[in-house]
Amino acid sequence: MDAAAQSAAEPVAGSVTATADVIVVGAGPGGSATAAYLAMAGLDVLLLEKTTFPREKVCGDGLTPRAVRELITLGIPHPENDGWVRNKGLRIIGGGLTLALDWPETSEFPPYGLVRTRMDFDDILARHAVKHGARLLEATNVTGPVVDGSGRIVGVTARTVDENGRSAGPVLTYRAPLVVAADGNSSRLSLSMGRQKRDDRPMGVAVRTYYTSPRTNDDYLESWLELWVNDPKNPGERVLLPGYGWVFGVGDGTSNLGLGILNTSKAFGNVDYKDVMRRWVATMPEEWTYNDDTMVGPIRGAALPMGFNRQPHYADGLLLVGDAGGMVNPFNGEGIAYAMESGRLAAEVVAQAFARPDDAGRERVLSSYPTVMKDALGGYYTLGRWFARAIGNPEVMRLATTYGLPRTTLMRFLLKIMANLPEQHGGRAGDRIIQALSTMAPDA
Repeated sequence: MDAAAQSAAEPVAGSVTATADVIVVGAGPGGSATAAYLAMAGLDVLLLEKTTFPREKVCGDGLTPRAVRELITLGIPHPENDGWVRNKGLRIIGGGLTLALDWPETSEFPPYGLVRTRMDFDDILARHAVKHGARLLEATNVTGPVVDGSGRIVGVTARTVDENGRSAGPVLTYRAPLVVAADGNSSRLSLSMGRQKRDDRPMGVAVRTYYTSPRTNDDYLESWLELWVNDPKNPGERVLLPGYGWVFGVGDGTSNLGLGILNTSKAFGNVDYKDVMRRWVATMPEEWTYNDDTMVGPIRGAALPMGFNRQPHYADGLLLVGDAGGMVNPFNGEGIAYAMESGRLAAEVVAQAFARPDDAGRERVLSSYPTVMKDALGGYYTLGRWFARAIGNPEVMRLATTYGLPRTTLMRFLLKIMANLPEQHGGRAGDRIIQALSTMAPDA
């Protein structure tokens, strides 16, 4: 920044603890990917994480080929003899049918997915960023922005987190001409800069836990489109619970079981999600050993911010990636792929911006980031919002499972849509249809 801007950007609390070209707040997949790419581009990156690694995050732990592509691009090896569990595709259960669909063979995505717990996964990504030159500070809780006289963010304040998870010690001040918010769904940093969530975007809630089970090694991710249980009031009758479920073999002796509910469902916010999960799990075959005695840890929940539910993705020196920008896929609740993808796209924009010789040129480039994200995902996410509204109607879901699942060709097409795996160049007719739909849909 020029001298005048530097003078206007004096911090509001304490002496400056450290400076950097870019501060990234949050070392999840989006933050760590952003930091790694920026460090590779030669920028001085400060990566601030409020917890210490390894640490747990609520997630299904499943990675589609789109997420695996991001791992490959980032340069993270994932050999099967190092805890990475490969899968061939998606097994769908609904309407009394079970259908196993292999991931599509394309030139743009690997033909396999992965499973890796977030306890390991996030740690691996953060260490990868450090290996490439990012400075990682763990147990550092960002408490607010530092802004200059124009309202532009020029740094953050933070406090060290003690072993009990409480902020302790003096206020620390970190300064940089650009700050990246990668602090998840709540994104307190975004809120402090006036970026509220949009109510016209879908939101999901997911709960999950782990069970020891012989199903720990599974070649497919498993999705349950319907959650039928016995009706306690009418023996012999069954009732349909809200939401969809998943079973992912983790390969370490456990399975990850969870369910998600969209806010387009009337049940959203009106049921005990943990109770719904317990009732669903109780219907599973005894030999799968999903029961209270084999449960590993409590049932935990998390919000899934979808379809760009916080915007703008860049303004006033603050850039949003991953869940902070509401980048979860409305079709399937997948967030890791899009966190890493947004980190990669953000880093490309930021690296170009820092190559400009003056503040005005830098700002022009940074201001292109919202358009870059909308070009990449805006139309597709609009389709996803329409889809989320449609399946919120139980009758639509019933018709889809009854008449859609028996048609394997149709389901392969839907798998490409829901996992966002169309081939961009030289694809088949189905790929071109997906691209056309995404292009025609508005990207607001």
